[in-house]
Amino acid sequence: MTQNYFESKDMTKKEKVQFVIDTLEKIYPKVPVPLDHKDPYTLLIAVLLSAQSTDARVNTITPLLFEKADNPYDMIKLSVEEIRAIIRPVGLSPMKSKGIYGLSKILIDKHDGKVPQNYEDLEELPAVGHKTASVVMSQAFGIPAFPVDTHIHRLMYRWNLTNGKNVTQTEKDAKRLFPKELWNKLHLQIIYYGREYSPARGWKIENDVIFQKIGRKSIVK
Repeated sequence: MTQNYFESKDMTKKEKVQFVIDTLEKIYPKVPVPLDHKDPYTLLIAVLLSAQSTDARVNTITPLLFEKADNPYDMIKLSVEEIRAIIRPVGLSPMKSKGIYGLSKILIDKHDGKVPQNYEDLEELPAVGHKTASVVMSQAFGIPAFPVDTHIHRLMYRWNLTNGKNVTQTEKDAKRLFPKELWNKLHLQIIYYGREYSPARGWKIENDVIFQKIGRKSIVK
């Protein structure tokens, strides 16, 4: 690998962060939410379904599910088995179907059928972890959050902006480095960039302009 890929290695951390922001804004001035939804509840269900699946696959299944139940009151009229039969193509259907039924019942019993706007209540729902809660807070309610998925975790490490130990540390580093007012848009921009220019497989460094500028030299063999 030629040295010119790392010609800007003396950039300060602040300069690197600004380069990431500017580059992503240039490539992705507008970023749609990848999961189709119409309200906080349907987004919550879509995000839950997306675990270890693709957004494209989830977007083919949610219309079938939401045709039968697009709110918690209709969802609990279905059995767990009926939900599972619909969502089977996205994978992990036994766990996800129980989670969807269980969280729908809790939303009715404890939250008047509405999705709560805080982490504590969201993360108490079955099958809802911190990342899912963060996506809902960010994309459904516009509350600043920085959900870290595999793309963001991978890129933050490649860009030498985190030590890559775990997603919890990556989230902390992202929130520390990037301005809070940019979090909601920026995390989506990074996801799109990761899919298009810096994937886990078939990665071509010559296409990855951000890595070329600020990348972690040690990962290039």
